[in-house]
Amino acid sequence: MATTATVESSGGAMGVYDAEPEGPAKAAVIVIQEAFGVNDHIQDVCNRLASAGYRAVAPHVFHRNGDPIIAYDDMEQVMPQIMALTMENLEADLDATLAYLADNGFEKSRVGIVGFCMGGSVVFLAAARHALGAGVTFYGGGIDKGRFGMPSLLELAGELKTPWLGLFGDADQSIPSDQVELLREAVQKAAIPAEIVRYPDADHGFHCDARPAAYHEPSAKDAWARTLEWFGTHLASG
Repeated sequence: MATTATVESSGGAMGVYDAEPEGPAKAAVIVIQEAFGVNDHIQDVCNRLASAGYRAVAPHVFHRNGDPIIAYDDMEQVMPQIMALTMENLEADLDATLAYLADNGFEKSRVGIVGFCMGGSVVFLAAARHALGAGVTFYGGGIDKGRFGMPSLLELAGELKTPWLGLFGDADQSIPSDQVELLREAVQKAAIPAEIVRYPDADHGFHCDARPAAYHEPSAKDAWARTLEWFGTHLASG
């Protein structure tokens, strides 16, 4: 069952897509969107997680600027949304989502987080700010230069409080593999489990089956299996 709840964040009300499993949830997972809104694909990710037994929620982080759903080929609309994001507002949205889950019985050790593209960067911020159960980043940028007013991922790496898995494609020209390797070195110094997996034939957006030009099925299937395994290993069950 899926509904859209409303919570209060800085800047006003924020929608939260909420997909519940059929039986009792073993844990909860926050899903952070790509730069195109909480669209059908992000809702599908939540539904997949619900099918795996998780309460999956996706906060609408574009809520301060109209909460649009943007077509994958409409970069003209994407950029103003990206430019409007700030670290302070993203942290407020994370706090509001965590409070919503806490009200529904999920303490932080039973909350995981996964994000894609810009959402992958937000996952890393969340993993550095909160001691969550587990975090997974799909091709999140900002490794050497911070985004949204955030420190770079390299700067945040030593602050990680959440077991973290990073999934990257070697064909992704926006995230060079040498930067990914620098991040691998940095997260190994953190006091929590952290791993990075690189996919030789995968480009940016390789997990999104709604983007035929980017989707790489073998990499996507392996990455999703690793995501579920990471959550299964590190999230506290109810």
